[in-house]
Amino acid sequence: QVHLVESGGELVQVGGSLRLSCTASERISEHALAWLRQAPGKEREFVAVINWRGSIRDYADSVKGRFTISRDNAKNTVFLQMDSLKPSDTAVYSCAAHRNPFGERFNSADGQAYESWGRGTQVIVSS
Repeated sequence: QVHLVESGGELVQVGGSLRLSCTASERISEHALAWLRQAPGKEREFVAVINWRGSIRDYADSVKGRFTISRDNAKNTVFLQMDSLKPSDTAVYSCAAHRNPFGERFNSADGQAYESWGRGTQVIVSS
């Protein structure tokens, strides 16, 4: 498993932007990386995923057009740029990694598909 540490979460106003980062303790160039979130009293939900090469990205419908996932393999880091934030985006955001060197298809929206998890960073969108 890979040790992942998220940062960047904070209190922000509606319509504002945040950039979350997640840095791994080791090389993650063979891993698909994802962001998932969990709001108070709700189940964890998928937000975005990026393949090991950075060439394929997928997003939850609720964030499409507002969030952008990217990665820097040289820095073992994945990012989540969040724009036009809404109160419904309030949640603990966690990054997750799934080792996938051959780019095999997997259910990226299923949290159980990921072997490694960070502890999360809190995002609060205030109106």
